[in-house]
Amino acid sequence: MSGPDLLPLPGRRPDRSGIAKKPVAGRVAVGELGLDGDVQVNRKYHGGEGQAVYAYAQEDADWWSAELGRDLPAGMFGENLRTSGLDLTGALLGERWRVGTALLEVTAPRIPCANLARFWDEPQLVKRFTAHGASGAYLRVLETGEIGAGDDVEIVARPEHEVTIGLTFRAFTTQKYRLPQLTPALAFLPLRNQPAIAAKIEARAVRG
Repeated sequence: MSGPDLLPLPGRRPDRSGIAKKPVAGRVAVGELGLDGDVQVNRKYHGGEGQAVYAYAQEDADWWSAELGRDLPAGMFGENLRTSGLDLTGALLGERWRVGTALLEVTAPRIPCANLARFWDEPQLVKRFTAHGASGAYLRVLETGEIGAGDDVEIVARPEHEVTIGLTFRAFTTQKYRLPQLTPALAFLPLRNQPAIAAKIEARAVRG
């Protein structure tokens, strides 16, 4: 999925969001910074080398569909890839996927923002999304290529550590005391986030 159609956000800056993704027919080029035609409006928090592609699991989308009593087709989470048969919460930072001819690497969980709640028209969604914890996974592009609907996701490498997307999400949100547990996987996080996370880990170590 890519997102050329922008969600209007009256009274906010920026006043548009690229969260609304639409399925794309045929094969799509994957560049170093994401899918051809995709748009990230607020580059301060979205996109870049460590958030080039966003994946969300069909199994997690099904949970939300049952929870909210509504259909959540592909793209409703702002995702580029709707996966099936993968435990994204259990994916390891640094895990590498071959999708089509592209090689992707798991980098971080997605932290929910107010734009997702506005997109769904669910005022308490950020709180509920955080409590549930199925964040999906951001990926960087290690090798450019092409992907298309129905492509297999082949896990071609897994690092030695045990730092999962689920652990990282909790350390970033409701269980910040767990930040030091991210140390073995710090180098796999988006580059722009590494200094801040390293500083927070060091601060907790100093405090004991």
